[in-house]
Amino acid sequence: MHHFKYKENELHCEDVPVCKIAEEVGTPFYLYSHATLARHYHVFSNAFKEMDSLVCYSAKANSSYAVLKLFADLGSGLDIVSGGELFRGLKAGFKPEKIVYSGVGKRIDEIDYALESGILAFNVESLEELEVINSRAAAMNKIAPVAIRVNPNVDPKTHPYISTGLKKNKFGIEADAAIEAYIIAQDLVNLDITGIDCHIGSQIIQAQPFEDALESLKDMILELRGMGINIRHLDMGGGLGIIYNEETPPLPDEYAAGIISSLKGMNLKLILEPGRVIVGNAGILVSKVLYRKSGEIKDFVIADAGMNDLARPSMYGAYHGVQPVVSSDRRTIVADIVGPICESGDFLATDRKMPDVKQGELIALMSAGAYGYTMASNYCSRLKPAEIMVKGNQFHVIRKRQSYDDLVAGESIPSFLTDPPRHL
Repeated sequence: MHHFKYKENELHCEDVPVCKIAEEVGTPFYLYSHATLARHYHVFSNAFKEMDSLVCYSAKANSSYAVLKLFADLGSGLDIVSGGELFRGLKAGFKPEKIVYSGVGKRIDEIDYALESGILAFNVESLEELEVINSRAAAMNKIAPVAIRVNPNVDPKTHPYISTGLKKNKFGIEADAAIEAYIIAQDLVNLDITGIDCHIGSQIIQAQPFEDALESLKDMILELRGMGINIRHLDMGGGLGIIYNEETPPLPDEYAAGIISSLKGMNLKLILEPGRVIVGNAGILVSKVLYRKSGEIKDFVIADAGMNDLARPSMYGAYHGVQPVVSSDRRTIVADIVGPICESGDFLATDRKMPDVKQGELIALMSAGAYGYTMASNYCSRLKPAEIMVKGNQFHVIRKRQSYDDLVAGESIPSFLTDPPRHL
């Protein structure tokens, strides 16, 4: 359920007309519903209340400061993949002991930052990383809590770019090698082996891949315990999908029921890393139609938002629903919705059956709350869009649109380009 609804033919976010926001802040902009964000977090968290569990929201899905603050205030933990996300999380109020650090390429300065902060666990993805974390912990006179990310070779039936649990993927350590990694970790005196980690992919719309991964992990946990390695928590990662078009993903309650049932008697704390399932349908991207163009083969709707604002369609061929902000009886067309970027791959939708929108009208790209702004760029020196959050009948600019001055902030001209030339 989300709070983007038509009232008298005009799209509203909660109780605020989208047109009103566009008039005041311009386009394009990302728009988030506070009520939807809070509701989705509670629905997911409550699905696991029967067992000892910790929801660690996945910052990479949407790391806007206000969004993070909302979840921190609700008691969420945080899943991070960089020092920058750790900085954002701590600044937003997340407790360090509720933060897990994932990712294959943690730099030494990032590891040190996490150790100084006192995070819950590092999800370790290679033997060399394990040794580096132990070395840094020793240098800082600390004990580093670690879980090893196990690659269970489970096919998540999702886009290959967001599949992470197969042998060919860069993530994690294969199951057989993971046992050896735990044995090595046991002898590294500045490590505390706290758990086991697994993440098989993103936008997964079937329960079976999660269940297959869980069965594999349970067997490994029992084997490790038999070797004297006490696994205290299981991090099942995230990946639960949402409805973009006609998908039918399991609801959080359905997803949770199988996991809870399977883990009975295992005496484990469960950590979960939801991202998209909480924020995806809580946000939209609002854009203005700049021009219409008809060709022999295709019709084009040219918008002021492009692949630099929303990369998912160009990168993954991802689907986002398109709705006119002002609804009215109008004919249906088939067109490509494209942006201003000088790339043939700059599109938001292709061959889309949609209402016939005209120059100057507003359109909404739905389900854009996850992997929208976080993946935005300044390609073609385009300004990153504003971000807005609505609560009830009020809206707030939570991130200002960039200015042209922002484009060159931090840059400098070297002296050899400014000094007077010397003539030989």
